[in-house]
Amino acid sequence: MRRRHPMPFGTELSDEGTTFSLWAPTARSVALDLDGQRVDMPEAGDGWRRLLVPEARAGTRYRYVIDGTLVVPDPASRRQPDGVHGPSLVVDPQAFDWRDGGWRGRPWEEAVLYEAHVGTATPDGTFAALAGQLPDIAGLGITAVELMPVAQCPGLRNWGYDGVLPFAPHHAYGTPDDLKRLVETAHSLGLMVLLDVVYNHFGPSGNYLHAYAAPFFTDRHATPWGQAIDFEGGNAPVRDFFIHNALYWIEEFHLDGLRLDAVHAIADDSDPHILDDIARAVRESFPDRHVHLVLENDANEARHLERSGGVARRYTAQWDDDLHHAWHVVLTSESSGYYADYGDAPLRALGRALAEGFVYQGEPSRFRKGAPRGEPSRHLPPVAFVAFLQNHDQIGNRAFGERLTTLVPEQRLAAARAALLLSPQVPMLFMGEEWASTSPFLYFVDYAEEPDIARAVREGRRREFAEGAGFSDPARAETIPDPNAQDTFGRSRIDWNEREHPPHAPILGQVRRLLALREAHVLPLLRSGFRDARWDLPTPYCLDVSWHFEAGTLRFILNVGDAPLTLSGVDQSTAISMSEPARLEGDECILPAWCAAFFASPRP
Repeated sequence: MRRRHPMPFGTELSDEGTTFSLWAPTARSVALDLDGQRVDMPEAGDGWRRLLVPEARAGTRYRYVIDGTLVVPDPASRRQPDGVHGPSLVVDPQAFDWRDGGWRGRPWEEAVLYEAHVGTATPDGTFAALAGQLPDIAGLGITAVELMPVAQCPGLRNWGYDGVLPFAPHHAYGTPDDLKRLVETAHSLGLMVLLDVVYNHFGPSGNYLHAYAAPFFTDRHATPWGQAIDFEGGNAPVRDFFIHNALYWIEEFHLDGLRLDAVHAIADDSDPHILDDIARAVRESFPDRHVHLVLENDANEARHLERSGGVARRYTAQWDDDLHHAWHVVLTSESSGYYADYGDAPLRALGRALAEGFVYQGEPSRFRKGAPRGEPSRHLPPVAFVAFLQNHDQIGNRAFGERLTTLVPEQRLAAARAALLLSPQVPMLFMGEEWASTSPFLYFVDYAEEPDIARAVREGRRREFAEGAGFSDPARAETIPDPNAQDTFGRSRIDWNEREHPPHAPILGQVRRLLALREAHVLPLLRSGFRDARWDLPTPYCLDVSWHFEAGTLRFILNVGDAPLTLSGVDQSTAISMSEPARLEGDECILPAWCAAFFASPRP
């Protein structure tokens, strides 16, 4: 089976040769550079330049020359073998023969996500190496791998959020065909593959669009990363660029979905909003596949997650930062920064997040200086929210990239881990979390060839923590790892050998057992349809949450106090999981400090 997504820009191969298309409305002239030979590109109307070159084939290297002097890559390049400043390469997407023609994806309620950074998930840091680990990941009970951004960004190492050529897989990870083989391997194991994409900004190096397509950006809005993309200026090519990017990854790479990064930073006052246009295009283009669109949205806009007949109309789910933050405060008692919004009553916040999705559903946020945040979300099913105890941001945005393993006693983590994997939200583990990896996940970049940017990133990182405890001292701030250093990247690689030895092996076994329990007891409830959820604090240190489905009820009880807790009227036959050393005696459930219990009751 061959797959290709046709686009109005970039390169398109045909029997007549290769057509090169570039939107360059503010360029005076554009020439196509083919391995040093330049050919003028004629105007094609509305700012477009197009040229058919009969002798150009797959493997041809090319660039565009703007106004006779500036040499740039193709913004829609499918491959950049020498990085963001080098030539683009013509790719024939139909050269790859797919062997997963029967794959249609998996329903969202079956999703158990595994977030991975390709460069640090294995010692080699490649698509091929990660593909080799997929059998172990699938064998654990994971059903979906979510890749951090792989689009071409500067240097050889980066989290991926500095991407500037969003159609080209990063050359440090391998070729486009290597990524396709990873997806094909995942599908053969029953694993979905989702990709993190960035539509809110471009990185600080390698983006040349402003030089020949100035209308791509606007000064009407600002972003934390610089000039805003102009989605509302009446320039259809700007919107089409990102709509086609979403379709391209799903069609040409047979991906099962996308996670859209920080959509709260996408400024668009037009109607329909670009997010609506992306969702509409995806839903209309793949009606016969399970394709999942996931948001990161600090604004907690429940409107994007609405259902019709139990089916997501636009976006399937959202990363639930509220749930993470509440868990983090309950586990660590940290209350600085954005955790201040959860510090006054963390267990109450946790209860609301577990039962209703968002903690902030329109209430004023202390961290945001009293500004209201969020929309009502209680009516949404739990699977509209992705739950996690850790992810790349929540680990990597700490000065030293510490995982919870180094911050929280294992007994507390064990109770939270059970809650994560047995609650009805869609759970997500960050690579290595399944065995309590000791590797940090630090913030890293590679601007070795651009010292001014490297210095700005290093100093900005240290300023970011200057107000935190202990970092106002310049000497202390100097201990924060330099994002540009090779060692910062190297230390972030996970060590798969850890999982074979104590204390990691027992934790891996616990995760495997919990995911088996999820499949046996929780998944049938999720498939039956959600009715409502309720939560209560029977004591200041006890949380009791119940989710009601058409097929039955799931109940979670957590004791975070120092004294044992005894609850009466419990049906032993409905218990599916209890933390050690919790126990059942008759109709009583006895939970010592930091213990949790789950009960599943089928509907009569």
